[in-house]
Amino acid sequence: MSKIKQAFQQKKAFIAFLTAGDPGADSTVEYILAMEEAGADLIEIGIPFSDPTAEGAVIQEANIRALRGGMTVEGVFSIVERVRKKSQIPLVFLTYINPVFFYGYERFCEKCRALGVDGLIIPDLPFEEKEELAETAKNYGVDLISMIAPTSEERILQIASDAAGFLYIVSSMGVTGVRREITTDVRGMVDLVRTVSSVPTAIGFGISTPEQAKAMAKVSDGAIVGSAIVKIIAAYGTEARKPLMDYVRKMKAAVMEAAGEYAGEGEIMVCE
Repeated sequence: MSKIKQAFQQKKAFIAFLTAGDPGADSTVEYILAMEEAGADLIEIGIPFSDPTAEGAVIQEANIRALRGGMTVEGVFSIVERVRKKSQIPLVFLTYINPVFFYGYERFCEKCRALGVDGLIIPDLPFEEKEELAETAKNYGVDLISMIAPTSEERILQIASDAAGFLYIVSSMGVTGVRREITTDVRGMVDLVRTVSSVPTAIGFGISTPEQAKAMAKVSDGAIVGSAIVKIIAAYGTEARKPLMDYVRKMKAAVMEAAGEYAGEGEIMVCE
């Protein structure tokens, strides 16, 4: 069983995102390990890019800080190598197609396998064009994780039927960022996915409070938080370990509370 599937096995998963190199490589390693200790089940590592089109201001600014600090694709791989000396938590890169293309699909995926990167999320890679990378990723045991947006509509079933790792359900229109309310019918999206796929679903974009995390985890297999975590790192810099751990513990507790309520309804999903 892949490490990604293990993250969801018979439980709800809390997935945390941070940008590699913000505020520095040492801090990124420290914060990945700290968030695992606090209860995160899977970590998304953002590879800094100059034009992160799916990101809001918070993560865009983190990308700029990391790039100004000298972070590169090789630097991100070095971070993973250091993490893997101490942890086997599932790790997924969130990146854009440009850095992967210029690194070389084969070389990039081979490096992912060698260092233990379990999956890739590439927001600007359309579903219709993903085969150019998907086959290479599969050959190296790296899951190319698909995203389903509220605008996907008729494409939801098509995307879900070809999913790997987990399905990233986008909760809201627009870019990443903290939102006061999430009004999209995410339950309907998840229910539709489950008619064609047993791949776990996790909901992201806009989740920042325990209440939101609980609500999203109750209708899916997990909750993803990025901007709220990046904001903590931006505020505390190299001293973010404790506030990060405190925040992740609260969010993980909310996800676990959702799992308990869902199990009480006799409807909990066990991923095969």
